[in-house]
Amino acid sequence: MNKFREHIEPEDEQMESQEEIRLKEPVVKERQTEQPGLLKTFLTEGVVSKETATQMLPFLLFLAFLGMVYIANSHMAVNNIRTIDKLSKQVKEMSWEYKSLKSELMFKSKLTEVKNLVDTLGIKELIEPPKKIMIAENEY
Repeated sequence: MNKFREHIEPEDEQMESQEEIRLKEPVVKERQTEQPGLLKTFLTEGVVSKETATQMLPFLLFLAFLGMVYIANSHMAVNNIRTIDKLSKQVKEMSWEYKSLKSELMFKSKLTEVKNLVDTLGIKELIEPPKKIMIAENEY
């Protein structure tokens, strides 16, 4: 048969027999008890039963509705802020335009500028003061 086995010392045979016995014994592994999650314990131990869950459903729906209203409100606020920024930029631009037009009008309404513009039409500045027209009280 096996020539190698014939040359084995007796101590080795005893060790092999002990190992075989150990292998034949059922190996029992100790399992660590897993702690279930908080939600799972609430549901399994009956803290939240089906009846209480159905009773809480309208309240949960109300909370969901409030959450949606909160989100919509924040979106509307952001949009309002954007429109306010756009309008403030437009107001600044119109203010600048108003100031530039006002300064241009002030420049063009100076006496010397008006005189230069009117000279091209052939109208000249009065040298004499205007004559006052007097009407008697019984003439009209």
